[in-house]
Amino acid sequence: MNNKELFDALDAIEKEKDISKATLMEAIENSVLLACKTHYGKADNAKVILDPVKAEFSVYYEKEVVENVEDNILQISLEEARKYNGKYDIGDIVAVPVPNKDFGRIAATNAKNVIMQKIREEERKVLFNQYYAKEKEIATGVVQRYVGKNVSINLGKVDALLNENEQVKGEKFVPTERIKVYILEVKDTTKGPRILVSRTHPELVKRLFEAEVTEVKDGTVEIKSISREAGSRTKMAVYSSDPDVDPVGACVGINGARVNAIVDELRGEKIDIINWSDNSAIFIENALSPAKVICVIADDEEKTAQVIVPDYQLSLAIGKEGQNARLAARLTGFKIDIKSETQAAESGLLDEIGYYEGQSGEYDDYDLYDGEEGYDESEDFDEEYDEEYDEESDNSEE
Repeated sequence: MNNKELFDALDAIEKEKDISKATLMEAIENSVLLACKTHYGKADNAKVILDPVKAEFSVYYEKEVVENVEDNILQISLEEARKYNGKYDIGDIVAVPVPNKDFGRIAATNAKNVIMQKIREEERKVLFNQYYAKEKEIATGVVQRYVGKNVSINLGKVDALLNENEQVKGEKFVPTERIKVYILEVKDTTKGPRILVSRTHPELVKRLFEAEVTEVKDGTVEIKSISREAGSRTKMAVYSSDPDVDPVGACVGINGARVNAIVDELRGEKIDIINWSDNSAIFIENALSPAKVICVIADDEEKTAQVIVPDYQLSLAIGKEGQNARLAARLTGFKIDIKSETQAAESGLLDEIGYYEGQSGEYDDYDLYDGEEGYDESEDFDEEYDEEYDEESDNSEE
């Protein structure tokens, strides 16, 4: 291979494998120095010149001009030196070219191995950096095959692993099917990047909304929190500081187009989108949607809340197997105790909060929202609150 062919090959590798030419040239330099050491026994004074602009490649030894040569690798006689330039004198350094034929078959093989190893290392590094930058993001992959109960997903240049515990229960895949996954972790290994992905992570839902809803992507609408039971139901709290933007409406889209696209991707998983509020009582009521709430008493310090709902709304507030209450608890971060109106009356809770007769208790440490009659603004109630609705669960689950 002549010099031009060498540099043309470097250009091709740079484009094909996304490895910089400078890195390849450094690998070539190191491999040639190794070849020099293998062939001549020393390489400390060997120099390699690679000039991609002029397409020049040369190797030489820097030798000192001496009267009596004791080391042919480090020294050169005055007579020999003056064959290169008649002006050389004792003590000067002469650059003596190394003919390629002097490297020998074994040295050339070693140099080739070093170059190939460097290329493999750089390929792994490039792939790792490329996918490490996508960690905690979503990616579209193609189902390859089942590996036991795990699934191999091709993400383009590498395969990722969808472990059994990161799969939605009951979800089945067929080869060549395209699915979206959340990249959990990217590890660097000697065999290339090892990528773990998920279909159950709550952040998958968040990233899907960021991709689908412009207002979420540009920050106009903020996703404050998400709770999810993958394959069944997700609750998501959204907020916008722009009074002209309805955060829930933006996420739902015209005729539900935006949210339905995400539901389809999640294969029918239900998604409840509710308004976030810095008022804990209002936030809890919203989180219990679609159930209606009579009142919420929230303790911000203890992160507990008591919720009263109409008798006929109790099962809806709690949800099937407690799911609605459980998701609302995770969404808000509160331990929620849900009681029906009858249960609250029997326990004396309604009397305690003065719901029936307007008697106000002392709630210095509580947020209280009366879903039917508004906020209690008595003297003992330190804070003023806004609007909206919320609910929680009878079994106080988080």
